[in-house]
Formats: sequence, structure tokens, C-alpha cells
Amino acid sequence: MTRFKKLIVGATAMTALALTAGAANAAGKYDEGASDTEIKIGNTNPYSGPASSYAVIGKSIDAYFKEINDRGGINGRKLNFISLDDGYSPPKTKEQFRRLVEKEKVLFIFQSLGTPTNSAVHKYINRKKVPHLFVATGATKWGDPENYPWTMGYQPNYQTAGKIFGNYVLQNKPKGKIGILYQNDDYGKDYVIGMQLALGDKFDKMVIAQQSYETTDPTVDSQVVNLRASGADVFYNVAIPKFAAQGIKKVHDMGWKPLHLLNDVSASIPSTIKPAGFEKSQGILTAGYMMDPNDPQWTDHEEMVAWRAFMAKYQPKGDLSNLNNVYGWAVAHLMEQVLIQAGDDLTRANIMKQAASVKDFRVPGLLPGINANTSATDFYPLEQMQMQRFEGEGWVRFGEIISAGSGS
Repeated sequence: MTRFKKLIVGATAMTALALTAGAANAAGKYDEGASDTEIKIGNTNPYSGPASSYAVIGKSIDAYFKEINDRGGINGRKLNFISLDDGYSPPKTKEQFRRLVEKEKVLFIFQSLGTPTNSAVHKYINRKKVPHLFVATGATKWGDPENYPWTMGYQPNYQTAGKIFGNYVLQNKPKGKIGILYQNDDYGKDYVIGMQLALGDKFDKMVIAQQSYETTDPTVDSQVVNLRASGADVFYNVAIPKFAAQGIKKVHDMGWKPLHLLNDVSASIPSTIKPAGFEKSQGILTAGYMMDPNDPQWTDHEEMVAWRAFMAKYQPKGDLSNLNNVYGWAVAHLMEQVLIQAGDDLTRANIMKQAASVKDFRVPGLLPGINANTSATDFYPLEQMQMQRFEGEGWVRFGEIISAGSGS
């Protein structure tokens, strides 16, 4: 039996055991949002607005939680997933978080999306001492257990990715002149900081132009024009899908041919590459940590076979080419594991303790060799990536798996 099948069988067995125990004892230790029969989970997602291409993540999580419920739930309890639209608007996120915590009384918040949106509620959710788990953003601030003990990240943080891009430039284009497009918030700035850490004292010499944009801007065309005019021959594209696609199109349409580095959170083919145009995206580089469903090498991999079966049953209208559908399914497995570990102690303190006690957990859908690990002092579950190049209609991996601690 393979490790992935053992994981699923083991989770099912643990759930069955908990159902038996629950029938005998029907007792647990609970905070608001949990009972003998239910676990209430809160979430905010941009189902509208400039980042609405990420909405499939919330839908994929919801679908996987439905599958869990069809299997009997976790430790005998059904998952009640309450996902609200915040339109990628920080004021709206504040409103929706208050609703989730104070009205819906969820046990915890899971996978709320966006750096500016989560930043707006960071202090609030920690003041309320409600777990704010596996947030869908790679800002480094989500890994600060000393100051924000109730918030934990999930994906490789943006500074790690920025360091990987910076080291790639040093190794492959050491005399490159870099132009940076970035979103004017912690998300965009973290990627820039990562590159600065990699380039060190060469940063000010190699980075000859930086252009920021606001999420309310209609386009980033003028910023890209300015970067080309600077004489840059490396384009570091740090933008959410809508603006990343605009940048790709503008670069191509101007006849500019820089080394094009695309931040990983916008590497989705349906959300960014397809709108920009396959022919306009050839040769773009990114760094990834997940199996791309468009890559034929994963067609027969047991985890992707399981994912396609899940999609067929629980998301039949979902896009099988969209990496974000894999992302939502994958991170939901990590949340499932934490709840299995929590057992009948469904207090917020124990949920947080278990989230910080993940050891070499294989999150299905990640690249081989990448596992989740956390501790009381390490709130970054994933810290490995691999470089990828866009060729034809998909991403092609190259090089080795790079760890955050490897100096890259």
C-alpha cells in the first residue's frame, strides 16, 4: 500500500474509531464553534473584485470538506464551512471577520485569502484569540508566533521566493539590469525584500527601476512602459493574476524581451497565462511547489488520480487545468490532519497547538520531496520550491528542490 493510500485509509480509520468512541461517550472539550456533532470553520475569499480569479480556492476547499462529511466527518463531527466574499477589500474583510467570529461564532478561521485583507484583521483575530490558520498569502508576517501566536501561514513565504529569483539572476545573468513591478503593499514589498536579501550589496546597482501599482488601478501598462524605458533586461513581475497578465501582454506587444520572472502566486495557467496568451508567455520563469495538473508527468501519479476523481464527483464543473483547484484541495488535507490530531479537544488553544505540531506531513498535490512541518517556533509549514519555465502550454520544472534554509 502506498503512503498516500495509507494516509487516506488511516484518516478514515481514525474517523471510524472516533465515531465509535463518540457513540459511547458523546463528550469532548469545546470552545465556541465546536460540539459533539459539528465544527464551524470560517473563511473569507474574493468571490468578486480584482482578485476574483482566486475564488476557485474557496470553492475547492468547500468541495473537499463536503467529501469529508460524506465520509462521516472528522472524529465523528461534520464540518460547517462558512466562506464569505470580501472582494479583496480590507474594510470588507474586517466586516466579514467580525461576522464570522462574533455572529457565526466559528471555532477558527482557515485560508482567508490576501495579504492586504489579512493584514487588516491581523491584530483583531489575535486579540480575540481565534486561530487564523494556513492563510492564503505568503507574507512573512504570518510566521511570527512570538507577536501573533494565533496566526499561521501555509505556502512558501514571499521572501523565500524572492531570494530564489534573486539567486537565479546572480547565477544566470550576473550583469543583469532589473526592473521590478510590484503591488504596493506587504505582498509586493516582501517579494522585493527577498530579492534584496539575495542580491545583497548588489541590489542598488542591479535594480535600476521599480514601479508600484494599486489594486484599484485599471492597468499596469504605464508602469511596464517605464520599466522598459529604464533599460532593464530583467523584468520581475510581482502582481496578482489580473495585473500579471496585463504585464505579460504589454511586454510582448512592445517587443521587449527581458528575462521575465513571474511571482509564483500568479503562475496559474487559466488565471494568468491563458488571459495573457500562450504565445506571449513563452520562456517566462517562476518558482513552484505544487504538481501542475497540466504537466503530463503527473497524469498517472496517485495523488493527481485521486484529485481528478475528487473533481469529477465534487466539482464536476471545475477547471482541471487550474492549479488553484489543486491548491484548495491540498491545503484542505492539511487542515483535516490538524483536526484529526486535535481529537475530542476542540478548544482554540488545542487547535493552535496541533497546527504547530505537524511533522513531515505529506500534503497531496505538492511536488515530491516537499512536506509540511511546523513547531511552536516555526509557523511556516512549507519552505521548499523549484524553478519552472513556461513552454508550449505548460510549466516545465528544472533544477533541484530549493529549501528556505539552503541559502537560496
